[in-house]
Amino acid sequence: MPIGTNSLGPPSVVNIEDLRRLAQRRLPRPIFDYLDGGADDEFTLRENPRAFNEIFFRPRNAVALDKCDLSVRVVGLDLAFPGLLAPVGYSRLMHPGGEVAAAKAAGEAGTGYILSTISGHKLENVKAATKGPAWYQLYLLGGRAAAESGIDRARRAGFSALVITVDTPVAGMRERDPRNGMKQLLGSSLFAKLPFFVPFLSHPRWLAAFLADGGVPKLENITIQGEGPMQLVDVTAALADAAVSWKDLNWIRKIWPGPIIVKGLLTGDDARRAVDEGVAAIIVSNHGGRQLDSVYPTIRALPEIVAAVNGRTEVLMDGGIRRGADIVKAICLGARAVLIGRAYAYGLAAAGYPGVVRALEILRADVERTLRLLGCPSIAALDTSYVDFPQHWRR
Repeated sequence: MPIGTNSLGPPSVVNIEDLRRLAQRRLPRPIFDYLDGGADDEFTLRENPRAFNEIFFRPRNAVALDKCDLSVRVVGLDLAFPGLLAPVGYSRLMHPGGEVAAAKAAGEAGTGYILSTISGHKLENVKAATKGPAWYQLYLLGGRAAAESGIDRARRAGFSALVITVDTPVAGMRERDPRNGMKQLLGSSLFAKLPFFVPFLSHPRWLAAFLADGGVPKLENITIQGEGPMQLVDVTAALADAAVSWKDLNWIRKIWPGPIIVKGLLTGDDARRAVDEGVAAIIVSNHGGRQLDSVYPTIRALPEIVAAVNGRTEVLMDGGIRRGADIVKAICLGARAVLIGRAYAYGLAAAGYPGVVRALEILRADVERTLRLLGCPSIAALDTSYVDFPQHWRR
């Protein structure tokens, strides 16, 4: 059965996990596993959300608040909600609306959207779809010339910041993908695809929408000179020659006049290096548990990085956000705001634009309710006095 807007409210959907179940029902297994899976044993994937359970709230009771101020200022932008939508690759495979639908929902919610280089919609169309700010997340796919072209297009389209992802010298071993034949499915050989095609036939509505959208999309924002947009490829192949080093910031600065944000740091040493490089913000991230397994969950790494930068740049965090309480905990530990990835992508996969809207509604209501139960009037007033967390996290 198709998933309609009416089925996105209670009792069918009351939290993000409900959207995950709807996404799993709608998507063929290879696509769902790409969205849902992580690297190796998926230890870090599981730890990202679980680690929030080690943080306990310390509420101020007998405090009456009519409403709470959820606004926050991030990299010079005023947002109505402290959660930006993170870059999610291959979004157009999850739903034809893809990045355009997600950006539109972010703008309607008064928050920002970050577009992945590995995207199926043109960045100009994504920017035009949102009333809010948009950032462009850069991979060096296709080489420096292709990256420079993408950066120039992003600048001209009105993207306000550039996010450089630095934790992908190679792709993590996401074991679900080779088992599902993602490399073959995204390749050009029909014969190679056939053994892995059965899950698609068992999801005819997804398949019909996919074919109506033109089939496998190209990577519209990676233009190869003389060839046009890059063909959609398996993520392992895509990242094989796209490693970013600190020295790359030098040439990027020359062609990008706006703020540069570094995504993918987990240690204080790297955070201090980023500050020395003059970045506008750091995103504490382990790539959603999809790169190096057995690294710290990001909420666990956050206090070390906050201490290391000591207020010299803004700190954001992603990884494991499933409830508004998770967002509040991250802000208490020093994050200016968070990035929301799988939580909104489940909504996108389940129902397109309405699903992303519903994910944001759930998280916003969670955050406001949590603030009122804490007796805290605003996001700006949150600090470590509202939480208790393990002593060994304090480094």
